[in-house]
Amino acid sequence: MGPVNLLFLFTDEQRADTLAAYGNRGIRMPHLDRLASRSVLFERAYVTQPVCTPSRSTILTGLWPHTSGCTENNVPLRDETPCLPELLPAGKYATAYYGKWHLGDELRPQHGFADWRSIEDGYRKHYGPRCDRDARSDYHHFLIANGIRPADGSAFPREEAARLDEEFSKPAYLAREAAAFLRGHRKDPFVLFVNFLEPHMPFFGPRDGQYGPAEVALPANFDHPPTGEQHPKYRLFREHYRRAGCGGSGPLGDEAAWRRLIARYWGLCSQVDTHVGTILAALEDCGLAERTIVVFTSDHGDMMGSHQLAAKCVMLEEAVRVPMMIRLPGQAAGRRIPGPVSQIDLLPTLLDLMGEAVPGCLQGRSLRPVIEGRGVADDVVIEWNGPNCGLAADVMGKVELPEHLAGICTAEQAAAAICDPVRTIVSPDGGKLTVSPLGFHELYDLAADPLETANLAARREHRPRAAALAARLRRWQERTADTVELPELA
Repeated sequence: MGPVNLLFLFTDEQRADTLAAYGNRGIRMPHLDRLASRSVLFERAYVTQPVCTPSRSTILTGLWPHTSGCTENNVPLRDETPCLPELLPAGKYATAYYGKWHLGDELRPQHGFADWRSIEDGYRKHYGPRCDRDARSDYHHFLIANGIRPADGSAFPREEAARLDEEFSKPAYLAREAAAFLRGHRKDPFVLFVNFLEPHMPFFGPRDGQYGPAEVALPANFDHPPTGEQHPKYRLFREHYRRAGCGGSGPLGDEAAWRRLIARYWGLCSQVDTHVGTILAALEDCGLAERTIVVFTSDHGDMMGSHQLAAKCVMLEEAVRVPMMIRLPGQAAGRRIPGPVSQIDLLPTLLDLMGEAVPGCLQGRSLRPVIEGRGVADDVVIEWNGPNCGLAADVMGKVELPEHLAGICTAEQAAAAICDPVRTIVSPDGGKLTVSPLGFHELYDLAADPLETANLAARREHRPRAAALAARLRRWQERTADTVELPELA
């Protein structure tokens, strides 16, 4: 049959339960629902860090953020750190990356991707010397060619692009370009990555009316806002969202405001689904489906009302768990993998499934034995580094906090809490421990309390379990050369 192709589709900020396969029967996602029904679906897939650049670095390199150096947003991936295409035999595959990159120099082909389509104009201040700050994205030029001009005459900010008719939206543009790539490479082995910005903020778009606020379901843990038993970062976030909102939502002070936000978020998810359908249809029409591995996942989740929080940057399930599915060539029926897995394992898994060598420098493991029913689940680790959040501007370097945050902690404590480099471990039996250098530890029993409503870390009867998980976390640190100093748990 020859080499196996790879079509890697991923979104930005999509929580797992936006698909029927993960329990959401209200949202309409027909194309991804069909893909899930024919894929190996991972029920508990975790990112390595719940924010964009660090997570993307793992997906592309198979390394932990603290290893690649991409520990915060807008840290460029080093030239000497190889991505998946650079680990393949030279010249064997046509390689392409379409969409948001967020690993440095947004506009130029790099890291083994020969074909490139950029969609973002907003990262110019982060460009290195090899990227012209006066240049604009391919999507920008597409809009200009269609008679659409930016309001400021210079660039299209996300908020402006999100207000365009759907035929001119980023998902529609990427789908058309990806379909054209597939049609042009019917006979060539290929690796094509497509990253959709949506459902990332701004939380509005051409599908704002697809779901009414009364149609959406509030998360089951909506009525469990952060408490004093949890990390103070969560309470800071909640008060920030109550006052300032998130992603253009307006203040999120009541249930009605949350329902409006969730309805628009669902619309963004359904918008992506439509254009994923265009790409998958092109794959079928070109006769490529039976020799192509198809992956769908996201770079992190979104709280979207869980615990009355939004966005990411926390270690709670809705931010760190994502949809993840792999359709193998010829696969017609779905299979579900219940145990926890990490995106650190994606790259070695894909190389293995493609029949390519898996370098020893990768820090994950191939999940092929798990997919084939021969392997077992293992611990999953998630890390946090740096501020990496919209609240940072209101907190970092301030002598006094804004009034609505002042009752939680001091400005100095708030800055420390936001940057607290916590480490989290999730075990196959549902134990989840977050160890905080500041001492704000959290222990949840996901088997009994999947909504994370009861922090067990301070309860005497649960200390042996916490200590055992902490020991396993320290062994992970030793294996991966993670130098964050974590306190001993008594």
